[in-house]
Amino acid sequence: MPQPATDPALKAVIDWWAEMGVMADPALLKALTPAKPSKHPSGSQPAPPKKRKGAASVADHVETARQLAASCDTIEALKAAIESFDGCPLKAGARNTVVFDGVPGAGLMVIGEGPGADEDRTGLPFVGRAGQLLDSMLAAIGRSRSENTMITNVNYWRPPKNRNPEPDELAVCRPFVDRMIVLAKPKLIMAAGAVPAKALLGTSDGIMKLRGKRFDYTPPGAGAIALYPVLHPAYLLRRPQEKSRAWRDLLTIEAALGDGN
Repeated sequence: MPQPATDPALKAVIDWWAEMGVMADPALLKALTPAKPSKHPSGSQPAPPKKRKGAASVADHVETARQLAASCDTIEALKAAIESFDGCPLKAGARNTVVFDGVPGAGLMVIGEGPGADEDRTGLPFVGRAGQLLDSMLAAIGRSRSENTMITNVNYWRPPKNRNPEPDELAVCRPFVDRMIVLAKPKLIMAAGAVPAKALLGTSDGIMKLRGKRFDYTPPGAGAIALYPVLHPAYLLRRPQEKSRAWRDLLTIEAALGDGN
C-alpha cells in the first residue's frame, strides 16, 4: 500500500504511477520521503516556557491591593484606589468597575457576589431584576439604598458569562472588601448569596446551611461585626417558593438592627 507523501513532486510521481497501475515499493517510498526535521537537537529537551519578565503573581497582586487599601482613609479614596487597580484579570474584560452604591456609614451593609451585565453597564451594584427584588426586600424592613443602606460586592468586575468569580479573583479583591467594611463601620452585614457568605466566612458550607444564622465577622483592624447570610435575590427569582425563608431572615435582620441604625 503506498505511503502518503508530503513532498509535492514525490506525490505527483506516486499519483502518476497509480494511474498507470504501478504499485510503488514501500522501501523506495521510505527512501524518497524527506525526513521531518527534529524540533529539538539530538539529546536535548524542550526548553521550558519562559516566565514573562516582571509578571506578578497572585500573591504580588494581593500585597499591592493590601497596601493600596491600607493607604485609604475615606470611602471615596478607596473607590478611586479600586478603580485604578489592575491586579484582577477580570478587569480587562469588564466595561466598568462596580464598587458601591447607597449610603456609606449606614447601619446595614449588603455585600453581593459581583457585577452582572446590567451592573457592568451602569457601574452600580444590584440594578438588574435581582437588584429590583433586593430593593423591595429592603423596603419591607424600612431600608433603602438612598437613605440607610450601603451596597457593595466581594468582586468588582464582571466575570465572563456571569460565572462565579474564581478564588484568586476574590483573593485580590479581599483587602479592598475588608477596608470598605472598616471605613464604613456598618452595624450589620447582610451577605447576599453563597459566594459572598462563603468567601467572607471562609467556609465551604452551602447557603441553605448558613442562612438564618448570625456570624461574627472581624476584618483586620476592626472589631467583630454581625453577619447574616441570606438567599440571593436572583435565586429567589428562580425559586419564588423560597421567599418565605427570605422573609424570616429579613425579620431577623430588622430586629438585629433595631431603631435608628
